[in-house]
Amino acid sequence: MTSNPTDLGGRVDALLPTLLEDLKDLVRIESVSADPERLGEVEKSAEKTLELFVAEGVDARIVRAFDGAPPAVIGEKKGPEGAPTVLLYAHHDVQPENDHADWETAPFEPTVRGDRLYGRGAADDKAGIAAHLGALRALGDDLPVTVRLFIEGEEEVASATLPQLLEQFQDDLRADVIVIADSGNWDIGVPALTTSLRGLIRVDVELRTLDHAVHSGMWGGLAPDAIMGLIRLLDTLWTADGGPAVAGLVGGPATDVDYPEERLTAESGILDGVQWVGEGSMVERMWTKPAITVTGFDAPKVAGASNTLSPVARARVTIRIAPGDTSANAVARLEEHLRAHVPWGAQLSTTVVDTGEPIALEASGPAYDAARAAFTEAWDGTAPIDMGVGGSIPFIAEFLEAFPAASVLVTGVEDPDTRAHGPNEGLHLAEFAKVVLAETLLLRNLGA
Repeated sequence: MTSNPTDLGGRVDALLPTLLEDLKDLVRIESVSADPERLGEVEKSAEKTLELFVAEGVDARIVRAFDGAPPAVIGEKKGPEGAPTVLLYAHHDVQPENDHADWETAPFEPTVRGDRLYGRGAADDKAGIAAHLGALRALGDDLPVTVRLFIEGEEEVASATLPQLLEQFQDDLRADVIVIADSGNWDIGVPALTTSLRGLIRVDVELRTLDHAVHSGMWGGLAPDAIMGLIRLLDTLWTADGGPAVAGLVGGPATDVDYPEERLTAESGILDGVQWVGEGSMVERMWTKPAITVTGFDAPKVAGASNTLSPVARARVTIRIAPGDTSANAVARLEEHLRAHVPWGAQLSTTVVDTGEPIALEASGPAYDAARAAFTEAWDGTAPIDMGVGGSIPFIAEFLEAFPAASVLVTGVEDPDTRAHGPNEGLHLAEFAKVVLAETLLLRNLGA
């Protein structure tokens, strides 16, 4: 198939119906990498991804770091001799769908309602796969660059074997430009390039005060219980305004963009009368300053609770780390803080669950010039915003370490109402069309 490079917009428009059907087929596969009972679905997802790219002339195969490891798809489609090499990244595994009752339609039956396609993975990140696929289809035999492909199968479970894959297949993945399609745009009709992301640490904190549970009537008021102690310890993690109180964490300025409070209110779901926490501009608090959250708490349930002093209590503390900090520093500073604030001589233990490094990309140079021009053209004259993301994509640090000379572009299909990881995840179809066109134009520009 040969496309007309001067009519790429028309070519993308023509291929969208078939591309969306391919995306729906991917969404129907329950590739939840966190669920051991659905690892067969993750394999099926890799096989379908392989099939789709092989049909577009990509010399592709399924690889894994070791026997039994999650499957990734890598491949290559050669461009002209001497042309730049571009690595296209996405992931085919998805988050658990959790309670189906929270979904308006079945999570693994892709459904178009209004201007969106709903389903688990419809945006994060099977639409990223579809965007890469669409760009290759639109360019056909006129591909102006050599494209290399890496579709991961374990991103939603922290990419545990990614470093091994990058080491084992470094020659197959090496590129001048890396396009990571796993982020989002600023708004409907306003594209973005993600230039910074926070890292994270997750640490389980355990506090013990007794060697066994005792009667609260007999011992309450004398012996401290573990829940009481843990609540008091956790409270020291925040200042009075809700900002982080752990000394030594790094923060910095953010991109100067306007984020109106009414938009923040609508997108966050914050209730009437509830105040924002922290200090600094809104985007600094979300993108370039640390944030501390308790994401889990182990203690007796209210239903059936007895009049007992608990001997042990546990909490999972998550810190989002600002660009410029490191996970090692954050772990050390958190542990120092906890040890200094343990109440009543209670016994403290901490366990690091996982970590991920923050990222600040150098958003300049020919690849970024090519991307900004492509995005502006695809969005009919609207230039992309350089934005930060408060969440984490820890594997980007692995790519930067493996390929330090490459330019890394973080793009994506999500918008403020995508609801990735939550019920009713949805892909805005008109924006998806622009994403496909933008990537097609980006490959054209890079080849030029």
